[in-house]
Amino acid sequence: MGSVQDSDDVKPVGSYPPSGIDVLIVGTGLAGLTASIECKRKGHNVRIIERHDDINTAGDMYFMGQSATKFFRHWPELSREYQLISMNNAWIETFKHDGERMITPKKVADRLRQTGMDPNKPPGAFQMRPLIYRMYLNEVERQGIKIQFGHKVVDYWEDQERQKAGVVTEKGERFEADIVIAADGVGSKCQKLVGGQVRAMSSGRAMWRAAFPIHHLDKNPELKEFLKMGGHNRDEPMVRTWLGPGTYAMVLIRRETCVWLMNHDVTGSEEESWTHTVESDDVLRNMDKGLGSSTWDPRIKELIKITPPKTIVNFELFWRNPQPSWTSPGDRVVLIGDAAHSFLPASGNGATQAIEDAVSIATCLQIGGSKEKVPEAVRTHVRFRYIRCSCAQKMGFANAERLQHTDWDKVKVNPKLAQPQLPSWIWKHDPESYAYENYEKMAETIRQGVPFDQVDPNVVPVNYPPGYKYEPWNIVDMEEEVQKATVNMGSGNWE
Repeated sequence: MGSVQDSDDVKPVGSYPPSGIDVLIVGTGLAGLTASIECKRKGHNVRIIERHDDINTAGDMYFMGQSATKFFRHWPELSREYQLISMNNAWIETFKHDGERMITPKKVADRLRQTGMDPNKPPGAFQMRPLIYRMYLNEVERQGIKIQFGHKVVDYWEDQERQKAGVVTEKGERFEADIVIAADGVGSKCQKLVGGQVRAMSSGRAMWRAAFPIHHLDKNPELKEFLKMGGHNRDEPMVRTWLGPGTYAMVLIRRETCVWLMNHDVTGSEEESWTHTVESDDVLRNMDKGLGSSTWDPRIKELIKITPPKTIVNFELFWRNPQPSWTSPGDRVVLIGDAAHSFLPASGNGATQAIEDAVSIATCLQIGGSKEKVPEAVRTHVRFRYIRCSCAQKMGFANAERLQHTDWDKVKVNPKLAQPQLPSWIWKHDPESYAYENYEKMAETIRQGVPFDQVDPNVVPVNYPPGYKYEPWNIVDMEEEVQKATVNMGSGNWE
């Protein structure tokens, strides 16, 4: 069994003896790619299969929390690349949806300082998806990890007698391993094996999202001046948010790229696909619906007009109740990332929790130490992650309430009420250190038959809101609370 190690101890590839555990990873999202390099570092044998013919590095931005990047300390080259692409010295300002400025531009570091946080240790940062994926792919290539493309998985299987699991592809090919990590996103075919397919329900909401080269702003000099970058030399990234009744928008300007997104009611032209695009006229025709006489800021409309063709993704947001189980009956297939727990965009947590999952499962397998201990390692990993991710998912609804039903009188007194919550129990977490410190204690609760929601916090410290008692929840009830501005997170200290 692996030993406990200090959280600051840097252990690069080659530090761990071979475990002999064959790991098959399905999917090349953030969860899958992180799992591949961390499993490699922990001494496991790794293969990846991907349904598409290449990795999709397109897209705009997402938030990466500090808890998701702590493991970078083990990867010097990856860490160096991350620092080069990160948005250091970023600024932020906030408007009402009609254009009235409510919070003047401030450095993110200053906002952190105002709330009593360390400006040198932000809880996370917005990152550009294409740059993050290239960074990961560089590391996967350096480690010689093979990705087999063009293998669309149509079924997962498990053979408990042989202690193996695997997948079947559309072409009839079979792959097997000691453990299969299903990182293939929402609607994973693995859900049937682990306890039932979670039905997708239309939320009635969607996101327009676009990212394009900054030179397109030259088409409108007045808009370009308004969307200038921050800092004395106008060379520091600027994030601007617009908050309205039942809607919100965000615009990011950095040296080479402009990104904008807007949450809206469905229009009939959306799909749950990152490759489905619409044109500017479709957005302009629909964006003011339901707002009455107080319509969108004209400057946002000018930005939409100059967005290049085939750039605006109209992504429909589907609701999915929490996946009831993440593992197969014999615990040799496990869901991670979006396949296990999908997040609302307002949560700012999807990428973070996907990466945490990957670090946790790789570590638990290494602590278990052998093929025979894979089921115990998987069960322990799920206990580390299930309630934490359930709470993080619920945070998305509280944040949606803040962004769609902003109380501007309260914001004048406390500006942080105009931005998503990111409490310390989320961003201070270190999934690797937590696994080392608590693996044996959590595994013992499993051996003793203690239900997952009755583990004594004095025995295994919680990694979710202190004092929280797990309660099952469903999407419909939570969304009704958002619409009524009455979101109840439950017991515990969520701040």
